Amino acid sequence: MYLGIDIGGTKTLVAALDQHGVIARSLKFPTPENYNEFLKELEHALKNGLPFDDFRAGCVTAPGNIDRKHGRFMEGGNLQWQHVPLQHDIERIVRCPMLIENDANLAGLSEAMLLKDKHAVVLYLTISTGIGSGFIVNQKIEPSMADSEAGQMMIQRGDKIVKWESFASGKAIYERYHQKASEIRDPKIWKDVVANLAVGFVDLLAVTQPDVIVIGGGVG
Repeated sequence: MYLGIDIGGTKTLVAALDQHGVIARSLKFPTPENYNEFLKELEHALKNGLPFDDFRAGCVTAPGNIDRKHGRFMEGGNLQWQHVPLQHDIERIVRCPMLIENDANLAGLSEAMLLKDKHAVVLYLTISTGIGSGFIVNQKIEPSMADSEAGQMMIQRGDKIVKWESFASGKAIYERYHQKASEIRDPKIWKDVVANLAVGFVDLLAVTQPDVIVIGGGVG
């Protein structure tokens, strides 16, 4: 069996997959703000929710900057953790080799593999708690863009320069309208939401010039 762990700013998803990539069992739990509490929650969830202890290898993704060489989550996304040895700590819990990568990069890679017969250059945007991005060329994560975070782009808004996700992400939507995106039914609100997203899309298109954009995440 193989193990996949997707750490989000709001929730963490865990899945056990067979050798063909078919999910045999999955679970989720709210992502604790405290890193040590997260490790405890993950260990508890694996022990009680996945009836497997023979994982050959796995991968963990997180929404932020990754130090791949040393297996560390550095900072970013909507996690308050900084410079934590994520790969090592999870390997200790699951007792198998793990890879570590930015979540949007791997989501983009997955989508690009599905589109490989149609498009070579794929821009993936995940619009959820925050806004993440993955830039894939010929079914490979583009190294020069591997650490880019679209949501961190600085954009002029009124008389201020602010981060794109500060006014266009799922978190920003909830703070402004007191509703999750899935709860919004008012077309006027959606018009405002889309306008805020479009500002960032215009800048990204000008710079990356992809063949196609794939949109994911809860808001997406």
